[in-house]
Amino acid sequence: MSKIVDFEQHPAETLVVDPGFQLASLDPQSTPGYSGNKADGTALLKELDGQLVLLQEKLFASGTIGAKKSLLLVLQAMDTAGKGGTVAHVMGAMNPQGVKLKAFKAPSAEEKSHDFLWRIEKEVPASGIVGVFDRSHYEDVLIHRVHGWADPEELERRYTAINAFEQRLTDAGTTIVKVMLHISCDEQRERLLARLDNPAKHWKYSDGDLHERGFWEDYMGAYQAAFAKTSTAAAPWHVVPANRKWYARIAVQNLVLKALGDMDLQWPEAQFNVAEQREAVAKS
Repeated sequence: MSKIVDFEQHPAETLVVDPGFQLASLDPQSTPGYSGNKADGTALLKELDGQLVLLQEKLFASGTIGAKKSLLLVLQAMDTAGKGGTVAHVMGAMNPQGVKLKAFKAPSAEEKSHDFLWRIEKEVPASGIVGVFDRSHYEDVLIHRVHGWADPEELERRYTAINAFEQRLTDAGTTIVKVMLHISCDEQRERLLARLDNPAKHWKYSDGDLHERGFWEDYMGAYQAAFAKTSTAAAPWHVVPANRKWYARIAVQNLVLKALGDMDLQWPEAQFNVAEQREAVAKS
């Protein structure tokens, strides 16, 4: 059996958005903190599944006795960056009863009649649950900034509201892991072409994807602004190079593992006399 190649430096350290971070300086093709190849990364992903399953079960069990801990993974990215694949490969090993996935689409007429966080707050994970947002409240400061649907004053209000919202969540016991999957414009072109060349992938393609490509640099600027405004101590951003899908998956897996590990989860103590119950079962 080949040796498992682990990270030399944890993604929580190499990929966190610190003051002064510049998105343009991060190569989407790179693999920060990891010297292994695709085969190594694939093996690591499988190797760590067991740890992820154990920690998720502990989190779920804690929720059954009223512990106020939960996890929210926020995934943001340009189209084709691999949000769906990341969810499938990283969260797929978890017990689905303890996972709540919400893919936010364009808001409905009812949702538009409320403040932008109204529909988000309804989907936050309950105690013991791992929540995943495939797109999120950040759409309202990304696409709205790119297309001028919100003026600078309104954008500032939203950044402030997001920080307050995320602080409330963390104060209530939710650990937030915010991830941008960072691909290059050239890599997106290749992935879009691959979708068009495969009839089984045509359902994933939209001509809107092509339209938004025309605003690539504007989107990068919007992400840069969002990082500067909303990467906080309570909920820091992590930017994951995602041209190599295998690397993005092991990086996100490690971020989730660390978040769960930092919760110091314990199995709930039995609320009954174990010896008496064992004796009763043995005699039954």
